[in-house]
Amino acid sequence: MATTLNPNLLLAIPLAPLAGAAIAGLFGTKFFGTFSSESRGGRIVAHSATILGVAIAFVLSVMVLLDVLNGAGYNATVYEWMTIGTLKMEVGFLVDSLTAMMMVVVTFVSLMVHIYTVGYMEGDPGYNRFFAYISLFTFSMLMLVMSNNFLQLFFGWEAVGLVSYLLIGFWYTRPTAIFANLKAFLVNRVGDFGFILGIGLLLAYAGSMNYTDVFAAREQLATVIFPGTDWLMITVACICLFIGAMGKSAQFPLHVWLPDSMEGPTPISALIHAATMVTAGIFMVARMSPLFELSDTALSFVLVIGAITALFMGFLGIIQNDIKRVVAYSTLSQLGYMTVALGASAYSVAVFHLMTHAFFKALLFLGAGSVIIGMHHDQDIRNMGGLRKYMPITWITSLVGSLALIGTPFFAGFYSKDSIIEAVAESHIAGSGFAYFAVLAGVFVTAFYSFRMYFLVFHGEERFGKADPHHGNHHDEEVSHDHHHGLAPGEKPHESSWVVTLPLVLLAIPSVIVGAFAIEPMLFGDFFKHGVAFKDVIFVGENHHAMEELKEAFHGWVPMAIHSLTTPVLWLAIAGVVLSWFFYMKRPDIPEAIKQRFSGLYKLLDNKYYMDAINEAVFARGARLLGTGLWKGGDQSFIDGLFVNGSARVVASFAAASRYLQSGYIYHYAFAMIIGMLVLLTLTITGVIGTK
Repeated sequence: MATTLNPNLLLAIPLAPLAGAAIAGLFGTKFFGTFSSESRGGRIVAHSATILGVAIAFVLSVMVLLDVLNGAGYNATVYEWMTIGTLKMEVGFLVDSLTAMMMVVVTFVSLMVHIYTVGYMEGDPGYNRFFAYISLFTFSMLMLVMSNNFLQLFFGWEAVGLVSYLLIGFWYTRPTAIFANLKAFLVNRVGDFGFILGIGLLLAYAGSMNYTDVFAAREQLATVIFPGTDWLMITVACICLFIGAMGKSAQFPLHVWLPDSMEGPTPISALIHAATMVTAGIFMVARMSPLFELSDTALSFVLVIGAITALFMGFLGIIQNDIKRVVAYSTLSQLGYMTVALGASAYSVAVFHLMTHAFFKALLFLGAGSVIIGMHHDQDIRNMGGLRKYMPITWITSLVGSLALIGTPFFAGFYSKDSIIEAVAESHIAGSGFAYFAVLAGVFVTAFYSFRMYFLVFHGEERFGKADPHHGNHHDEEVSHDHHHGLAPGEKPHESSWVVTLPLVLLAIPSVIVGAFAIEPMLFGDFFKHGVAFKDVIFVGENHHAMEELKEAFHGWVPMAIHSLTTPVLWLAIAGVVLSWFFYMKRPDIPEAIKQRFSGLYKLLDNKYYMDAINEAVFARGARLLGTGLWKGGDQSFIDGLFVNGSARVVASFAAASRYLQSGYIYHYAFAMIIGMLVLLTLTITGVIGTK
């Protein structure tokens, strides 16, 4: 078996989706005339080219993963962009088991989203543009995960941010969509500022942007003190890098953009939340694990931020009535779980949950989109109910996704989620006690809001086809359609077309089985020993032994599921499901009474802990005040007033005075010459001007 992968094959993986995006963006629009968005031929060109490109990338990624598992790898420069002194700026690939797994997950979920989009976006005037965007999104994420240096990582990092901006604001005629994409873009710039500072620190002290070089210098970096403080430089650098991850992976308090990203079409919600963008931060910290292991302070910071996100974002999911926003807040909570695992030094567990979560979260979002189609784009779960008999495929696949999300034994989410909780329980990093409470309480909260949505959508009374009591609470997706939103009186929902239901079925399969098959090799086997990701991690001190404890306690995926019957985790999940069934199927008056009784708490949750208001009052208003001050004082008064207009006024005044010397009369000029000669003679005679 070859030990080095073919670089041309690796290059084809990101370039295939890029080619599809270019074809959809050029041949699928009016740019090339015949194949326009309004023509059937243009739509066929757009979706065929992009689906084919992503399918090629998926097949090649699977081939790469199989080769990597047999010992192959790749870490080399593909293209050298420029050299500045000793600094080389390159495009290169690092393909080890972590990268190969991410490539397969990204391309598979993206392929499912592409197929699903054919049915979901049918009739939308931006059909071709949407396919071009999501294929470009896939290219950007592949460049990020395949990078072997910080320059390319930053390129992919910013590229996914840019394309997400375009996709969240896809329906640009809607003010809410424009506000949401601008919010996502600006909040991510805050995180990216920390990210680029972290990269700059590592470049300054390691002298290279290549991962391998930086990791090789980690022992030296671990001894450097940050100037002017008693902090280790590696601690500051890792915290700065994690601030970047807080933006991309929507960790508190930089999480505020993610729920508003629901303003984009449902397929992109699935792609952003499952396999691209939000997982970039988790992947980056896992990739940088050799550095994070050198700082308990940085790991503690990661652990606490993740715990806050896992618990408090879950609370917000309880009161949401928009079907997509319920799933969005579950994404925030699950990203918090992954971050907690990173902080507990259980990097492989975090990546394991990233993988399982990608499948069942994409399934839940696409299932929500199928419901939205069946409900004629009504997204309010209070207007649903009883959809199980009308949409059987959507119902059963959504149930599979919900069971995986809450960690039901034998489902994929159980093995990864339970491993996170156990890893935190064994951790001694500062803040692990709070983190353990947060992830344990989060089990109940997740089960409650997940099955609240499930019961209200698929069971109980049929609340659709009536006068809409919740009009105005919809997040109307299809503004381009002429039909009303919601079912008309007497109208019934319908199952979606096969291009929508096929991806649901294909995503439901790994949502059930992938956890059982992957837990042993990924967590306790040799899966992550094929590259720099975890092979080079040196676990230091007694605080970093969580994985060893997990390995000792693991006896197989079946005993693990059976053992869960004796743990509080399963019973908390069951309690959440039972309580949601009782509240919303049997006694719906109780939730309403609780809402009235604890109106202050409900208002706090409904306003999302007032984080948007705080951002608006402090950061946005502060930025506006600073901007106004710089504009009025700096730009208008100082630059324009003093330098630009001031210099112009000086020149104008001098010109106004000197123009009186230019009278046009010869005798005036003769007189001036005589006076000048007299002045020169006088100065010469008095010795002011010397002579030779």
